[in-house]
Amino acid sequence: MQINLPSGSRADPVKFSATVDNRVAQEVLRQRFTPVANAARGSRTRVLGMRAWIYLAACVSALLLLAPPAQAFFAGAGMRWAYILSISFCLSFSLTPLAALLARRCGILDVPDARKLHGRPTPLLGGAAVFIGFAASLLANAILVPELVAILTGAMILFVVGVFDDWREVPAGIKLMIQIVCTAMVMSSGVVLRIVPDTLGTWGWIGNMLLTIVWVIGITNAMNFFDGMDGLAAGMGAIIAFFLGAMAFQTKQPLLGWIALSVMGGCLGFLPYNFKHKGPASIFLGDAGSTVIGFVLACIAVYGDWAEGRPLVAFVAPLLIFWLLIFDMVHITVDRVLTGKVMSFRDWIEYVGKDHLHHRLADALGSRRNSVLCIYLMSLCLGVSALMLRNAGPADAVLLIVQACIIVVLVTILERRGRLLPKPRGPT
Repeated sequence: MQINLPSGSRADPVKFSATVDNRVAQEVLRQRFTPVANAARGSRTRVLGMRAWIYLAACVSALLLLAPPAQAFFAGAGMRWAYILSISFCLSFSLTPLAALLARRCGILDVPDARKLHGRPTPLLGGAAVFIGFAASLLANAILVPELVAILTGAMILFVVGVFDDWREVPAGIKLMIQIVCTAMVMSSGVVLRIVPDTLGTWGWIGNMLLTIVWVIGITNAMNFFDGMDGLAAGMGAIIAFFLGAMAFQTKQPLLGWIALSVMGGCLGFLPYNFKHKGPASIFLGDAGSTVIGFVLACIAVYGDWAEGRPLVAFVAPLLIFWLLIFDMVHITVDRVLTGKVMSFRDWIEYVGKDHLHHRLADALGSRRNSVLCIYLMSLCLGVSALMLRNAGPADAVLLIVQACIIVVLVTILERRGRLLPKPRGPT
């Protein structure tokens, strides 16, 4: 093979060939590593995927809101609800990257396996930021009635157990017993359902106690089950909290509205890191977050008087707001029992599978994001129906329950159709 050297060149052909190879290699390296270098430079301007200036603005806002003059200003303007929502959001938004850093340092990560949907180890302490935002926003306003103290204490216990479970895994039976203890603690403060008439005496008291335990523990675990896709549990928590807060202000129960808005702000502050427009979540709630959100929201529903003198409306309104969580819990329980997947109560509390509502909708709609958005929309629809009940009579309440049942039937038809479709490959 003959090599044509440049005119006037005295270079040796072998040396010239090596020089050409060098240049080619350098060009290949430049093409390969320039995007990586640019990405690295871009990452230095972001905090857990969030633009640094947005994150810094949230941090500064949180510090300003914690100052006494800010609190006095909002209270004087009659906008304590806005103060609680804002400070909860800013604290949660600001603390989430710190929670992710701490989770990585301590090894509190959700490692992928056969039953999980994500493809890389992801921090699990997002619930810490939500809980601190929720609790601090209430404590900063000195809202310390006995019922709230009991709810905060129970939530704190569940949070600590949840963190330990995310780190080392706590047996399901022990977690259930702790949930019962926390529920009993809240009930001792007077937060109890009043469904069974008091005229039944002791039997009525026992019935209301049992119904309260079933409701609080059921919703707590249903929210935990919903923490199976990016943005699902936090988004549902924010939507449910919004409608509970709206009903609280409708029925002139500002304390309940403040508690609900504090939960809503904490969930919304965490959501940008957990439900991104592009790419997977940077951090998960973990059991420490999802169980606490479910527990607090369930307690708010029990605590409130949603329609004075109209027991049917008072019962149906929160039922509609929590309808999807209830439907998912009931559906998977019946399905697992009928198919023989669980044969005992122990099997039921320990069974983990991909048969929840969000999994089935993802199969039917072709992607996880579509599944989450569909659940958001259904929850909003049912929440609006709950708000309409304030001026509705008994017949209207029954019709709205029928509407909720129709939605359930439609979802069931859709998800069963989805089971027959080929499942998408890879993350969507």
